Amino acid sequence: MKIQNYINGEWKEPSTGQFAPVINPATGETIAEVAMSGPNDIDEAVQAAKEAQKQWALVPAPKRAEILYKVGMLLKERKEQLARMLTMEMGKVIEEARGEVQEGIDMAFYMAGEGRRLFGDTTPSELKDKFAMSVRVPVGVVGIITPWNFPIAIATWKSFPAIVAGNAVVWKPAPETPIMAQELARIFEEAGLPPGVFHVVHGDGPTVGNALVEHPDVKVISFTGSNEVGRMIAEKCGRLLKKVSLEMGGKNAVIVMDDADLTLAVDGIIWSAFGTSGQRCTACSRVIVHERVKQELERRLLEAVKTLKIGNGLDETVKVGPVIHEEALQKIDRYVRIGVEEGAKLLVGGYILREGDYARGFYYAPTIFTDVTPNMRIAREEIFGPVVSIISVRSLDEAIAVNNSVDYGLSSAIFTRDVNNVFRAMRDLDTGIVYVNAGTTGAEIHLPFGGTKGTGNGHRDSGVAALDVFTEWRSIYVDFSGKLQRAQIDTDD
Repeated sequence: MKIQNYINGEWKEPSTGQFAPVINPATGETIAEVAMSGPNDIDEAVQAAKEAQKQWALVPAPKRAEILYKVGMLLKERKEQLARMLTMEMGKVIEEARGEVQEGIDMAFYMAGEGRRLFGDTTPSELKDKFAMSVRVPVGVVGIITPWNFPIAIATWKSFPAIVAGNAVVWKPAPETPIMAQELARIFEEAGLPPGVFHVVHGDGPTVGNALVEHPDVKVISFTGSNEVGRMIAEKCGRLLKKVSLEMGGKNAVIVMDDADLTLAVDGIIWSAFGTSGQRCTACSRVIVHERVKQELERRLLEAVKTLKIGNGLDETVKVGPVIHEEALQKIDRYVRIGVEEGAKLLVGGYILREGDYARGFYYAPTIFTDVTPNMRIAREEIFGPVVSIISVRSLDEAIAVNNSVDYGLSSAIFTRDVNNVFRAMRDLDTGIVYVNAGTTGAEIHLPFGGTKGTGNGHRDSGVAALDVFTEWRSIYVDFSGKLQRAQIDTDD
């Protein structure tokens, strides 16, 4: 199967004529070939988007929303089929893949509801016989760049609010997971979205991503990915005075206090750390535990890890799938070696799985370090794999300080029965998302998603906040006095 670009309502070969293999990370098999496009393909898509957006913006927002309702219904009808495709190209276990498709369904229905809101404000004017209000207006052509770990969910977080707000979208998905992009384009087409409002251009970041970022007719870039790439995009957009929304990495922690329900805490840690094989920006990679329960928590975590079945995510009994590719395997393994060299103690895991059924895929054993100090690299840098560091503390104040000591600020969690601890954590943890008696993952689409510090630049995906990325505010004054009235000057008349 050759996966082509989707430009102006048509499937097109890349101008380069080049394709790259798409690998099933569970088996190492090539399951498709994806277009490796060039700047000319981006330009063609942007020009078509620019023209289509002019007409799309004139369609009443409730009518634009009807398309999203249809998209949501089509996603719902094809949920199982899409989930299985997603597992094959990305590797996450089928249960999680179904959950990811559900995120897209939820986002479609939620953002379709915004078609009858898109609220602005009406306010009194300071002058007589004058009306004042503000409204949201679309920005024009939106460029979105998404990662491979959530190949459909993140795309819906970005494209659905952009489209309901009256923009046209040019999407560069990750080349590792193009099948979901192809399927979403087909669903938009079937739902009746006009040609030119939604485009998919495949390729690598340095070529296609850069061309999208630098194109003068792209007014907004919404990016999810690494901190390193996000900084480069922000620099380019800054020079171009282009709006940019960044959602980058995390070094998320679960705090376990001495009064916590340890059974619940273990469940939350295992799910947050090893779900998606640790390849989530919200994955738990640090456990900050009160010294009085550290030993018991470690014992329970070891027991829980031993029950995790590792393998092909299409097997319903598997709980931990592969990582995305060999490069990811080697990066994870390098960090494990760093942890050992730094003096951390390996409790479990710490190796690549190469034998038997694992021989052709990309599998890493779930790994837990203990006796980790907050200044170690494994406690500060994003590993993006199934690796957890346990850090011992003596108090809630120390736990919060350790949580806040890293460069990232996406997600955090606390397990405690003390309501005072809960409210102090809610106030003092410096992350964009805080969970109480739950793990660090599980965001719902009607709340803002994003973080502080090195995780982002202040914008949010999901919720009403997502509309702020893809709209501009326009203030409107209607004077029906029949004479010139000057604000701040004629207010005493």
